[in-house]
Amino acid sequence: MRISKPLMWAFCVRVTFAAFGITTSGNNFEVDTGAGLIYQVSKSTGDVVSLKYNGVEYQDSSKYTHINSGLGTSTVSGSLVSGYTKITIQSGGLPVTQYIVSKSGDPTLYLATYITGEVDPGELRWIARLKKSVLPTGVRHPVSDTVGGTAIEGSDVYLVNGQTRSKFYSSERFVEDNVHGVTGSGVGVWMIIPPQAYETSSGGPFMRDINNQGGSVQELYWYMNSGHVRTEPWRMGLKGPYAMTFTTGSTPSANIDTSFFSSLSINGYVAQSGRGRVSGTVSGIPSGFEGVVHWYNNDNQYWAKSTGSFTSPYMKPGTYTMKLYKGELEVASSSVSVTAGGTTSKSIASTEANPSIVWRVGQFDGQPFEFKNGDKFLRMHPSDSRMSSWGGTYTVGSSSASAFPMAVFKSIGGSAIVKFTLSSSQLVQMTLRIGTTLSFAGARPSVTINSWSGSIPAAPVKIDSRGVTRGAYRGYGEQYTWTVPASAFVSGTNTLTIGVASGSDGTDYLSPNFIFDAVELQGPSGSTSGTTTTATTTTRMTTTATTAATTAATTGSSGGCTAAIYAQCGGSGFTGCTNCVSGTTCKYSNDWYSQCLS
Repeated sequence: MRISKPLMWAFCVRVTFAAFGITTSGNNFEVDTGAGLIYQVSKSTGDVVSLKYNGVEYQDSSKYTHINSGLGTSTVSGSLVSGYTKITIQSGGLPVTQYIVSKSGDPTLYLATYITGEVDPGELRWIARLKKSVLPTGVRHPVSDTVGGTAIEGSDVYLVNGQTRSKFYSSERFVEDNVHGVTGSGVGVWMIIPPQAYETSSGGPFMRDINNQGGSVQELYWYMNSGHVRTEPWRMGLKGPYAMTFTTGSTPSANIDTSFFSSLSINGYVAQSGRGRVSGTVSGIPSGFEGVVHWYNNDNQYWAKSTGSFTSPYMKPGTYTMKLYKGELEVASSSVSVTAGGTTSKSIASTEANPSIVWRVGQFDGQPFEFKNGDKFLRMHPSDSRMSSWGGTYTVGSSSASAFPMAVFKSIGGSAIVKFTLSSSQLVQMTLRIGTTLSFAGARPSVTINSWSGSIPAAPVKIDSRGVTRGAYRGYGEQYTWTVPASAFVSGTNTLTIGVASGSDGTDYLSPNFIFDAVELQGPSGSTSGTTTTATTTTRMTTTATTAATTAATTGSSGGCTAAIYAQCGGSGFTGCTNCVSGTTCKYSNDWYSQCLS
């Protein structure tokens, strides 16, 4: 029989779409996406027991894909709803309902997790346990690949071929972590986390958590809640929609449409029509710094990057605390109410103080990246041989920020030291300010200037979690100040020594420690070693006087060398490189210090 081309095409189309659907295969539901992905879900536990993409099995056979280590005996139903496959898994022993949804022609598991209480063992995450033989490359490979390693801290930090590795080193900030995945030859498996998916997670925009662990099995994660450097209570309700998708290797877009969830009777799902937004303007964030606006209450959280105009994500109705961060340093706080279907106008301006300073080491931005080992600690342990030695001396006017340690430890590495010169006109009462981003085991700064010792501050609020050894740096962000009497200073060279005070003890890098944000001496500027300095502030207006001061402060060499990001590029007496690496510019901080920033 002869078949016309139009009829043949119609026949092919019918065959392609007929493949999409949900059926039963033994004790499993089987979903064919009609796009090369066929997966099976256990009817008794809700475990994903098979993930076949283009005919290849990617699901590990010894451990399955599910929430945490599995939801155990569960009530599992599956059906076709409004043209989408929907599997609902109601755990019998945990306050969790998991949804797995697919649509025709899309090799994706669309996921949502609804909880009504905290989940044992104190963390909530989607874990895809995949065959490493076909997906060998992990997130930021090889930082979390621990095969062949020896545990050096607990059971989660390993030494592999002379390098430290851990699943914690695969983390990214929530504000940027919208897509991450594992790959093999011609294939990639990816988690996609739209901003709305984070709304009932905890920790805010700068929270980070495990994305991957490469042991005998390639484990791909999305952490919704955990106790890892936990700074606020869990939020309940719906986490998601989020997705796990398959590609032929390319990174998928983070922009996915999940509006079809409104037709699927998902617990806790709020459609866009039931949400509102906030729009306004950010002001007061200095050039060279990132601005982030953060909205949160007990039930939800949202954020947006901006140093100018902004519009929030679609938010659930309610009243929210609204904060502004310079980098990760809070510089303003307000409140705002959101109504369904409306857009609330609300601007926010930095209220950061601008004290006169004699000198500053680093930048008050809630981050330690400009300091020694600040470029490494996210992806390796403090003991790693690739790290520079801890402790160190920073000399105002000649050192770069990378000479100053990002963290100090009570039992190892020594103190952080700042040497600075004062003229006789500067021997007055001043204020020493130290900002920290995270404390472990009650650590806080102990300070001496010459023979003067400052009082020991009260212990910070305890966060019961390892920090810097896991690549974490964000806690509550304590700020400490001391009033230093004039008698503490001398004309000429002065020495500030910063150590660790804590009533607790520990071994090496698990001894009490804290991470620096920045250190500054606030007081009148004046003649120092024959160099005239001017009062400086965090935010500087562009004036002729400012330009002249900045130019005078940059006395280094521009020929034949390039300074790296976060490196010093200028300052009174500085003799290093003043050209910054591509993508960064030399930003004035004070007359003693300018820095390469993006």
